[in-house]
Amino acid sequence: MAFTDTYDFEFLKNEAEQMVLYELEKQLETQPAEVCRCNECVVDMAAMALNSIKPLYRFSLLGTLYAVQAMNEQAYADSVQRAVAQAIEKVRTNPSHD
Repeated sequence: MAFTDTYDFEFLKNEAEQMVLYELEKQLETQPAEVCRCNECVVDMAAMALNSIKPLYRFSLLGTLYAVQAMNEQAYADSVQRAVAQAIEKVRTNPSHD
């Protein structure tokens, strides 16, 4: 029996993902038209940003409260903004396609 068949991981969520996606959408709205917005590039931007910030995984109600508290801290929000801006710039200069 596979490990993932034994345990239920359905509700294991990274709350940081929603913050990054929101910030990515917001920042892309102000970027010039030459910044590629194809699926491959935008998903790469999200992955790069998520890989450079502290994850906020949660499973339980207590985990949700912890994640919400961390998300409300200005330092964390600033790190998300910086990570997204850096990811956009990196993909802009090195798009995921030819």
